[in-house]
Amino acid sequence: MQAIFNKFLGGKSGAIELLILSALIFLLLPATLDIFRLNLVGKYLTYAFAAVSLVMVWGYGGVLSLGQGVFFGLGGYCMAMFLKLEASDPVSTARQTTPGIPDFMDWNQVTHLPLFWVPFHSLTFTIIAVFVVPTVFAYIIGVTMFKRRVGGVYFSIITQAIAAILTILVVGQQGWTGGINGITDLKTLHGWNINTNSAKYILYYVNGVLLIATIMLCRYVLASKLGRLLLAMRDREDRVRFSGYDVASFKIFTFCLGAVISAIGGAMFTLQVGFMSPSFIGIVPSIEMVIFAAIGGRMSLVGAVYGTLLVNYGKTAFSESFPSLWLLLMGAMFIGVVMFFPNGLAGLYDTYLKGYVSKLGAMFSRKPVGQQA
Repeated sequence: MQAIFNKFLGGKSGAIELLILSALIFLLLPATLDIFRLNLVGKYLTYAFAAVSLVMVWGYGGVLSLGQGVFFGLGGYCMAMFLKLEASDPVSTARQTTPGIPDFMDWNQVTHLPLFWVPFHSLTFTIIAVFVVPTVFAYIIGVTMFKRRVGGVYFSIITQAIAAILTILVVGQQGWTGGINGITDLKTLHGWNINTNSAKYILYYVNGVLLIATIMLCRYVLASKLGRLLLAMRDREDRVRFSGYDVASFKIFTFCLGAVISAIGGAMFTLQVGFMSPSFIGIVPSIEMVIFAAIGGRMSLVGAVYGTLLVNYGKTAFSESFPSLWLLLMGAMFIGVVMFFPNGLAGLYDTYLKGYVSKLGAMFSRKPVGQQA
């Protein structure tokens, strides 16, 4: 039991890292920020799911996905469809030509609800869809490419092309998806108004709990035999294959796991921000997610969260203070981190702080430092 607990937490130093991150998310930020800024941080933390998924897929799996925004968007659109149907009851849409359907469908002269929208009247189905839809999509992509040993830069280019294709499809099918504007004006979740301040606080904390739980789940996976195999495959894929392991199946599993994690972030994004649009599933957001993981440290689950917060805080601060220069400043920050800190923030932590954290863990366990794992 203790061993399982340690695997979820990542040992004593890992537990302290999670404790510090939890204190930041659940205590420090809510105590110092107003609800507008806290809601903004909540949005950043939904991106952190995608960054954590890239640590698993890219950092440990050795497969750089440049289309992680696709899965973020699939989760977000699943949740948005449920919320939009709830906001489109016959009474609220009585002035439309066709009451009872989303407003953008009415504007585009769609006279009945498309069949694939109908199951999203159910919240249970929607939650299942948030997990299943991106998993199935990732499985199809994974089988198609990993079974044919497509990897490296080719895999990255193909995932980027998939992100571009999906964006074009979503924008083109305006009557079914809301087009370039996306699905907007979302109000309630099963009758609960998600636009009130109290709802924003609750969703922020739920998002934080899910993020911490996701990190613990990923740590458990990495501490298992699968985690060791992922590292071996990343460094010496041929040797693992010659040892009799089905490398493609492990890659597919990791890719699907990353897709689900990103989709959870997308669903929470829709709940906290109140809309979902194709601007979050294309090439640019997908590359930004890679930047989050790179700056945080692509081998660190906790570092990816800090990287996401830092980059998005920089985007907000720079765009508010230097509206014409913020893109250049963001680019300079990214280049500087890559040049001088190739392992990201996690590399700085490993170099300067991890020793102190290990000593702190030894103090809590009341054992000599030299006996710590």
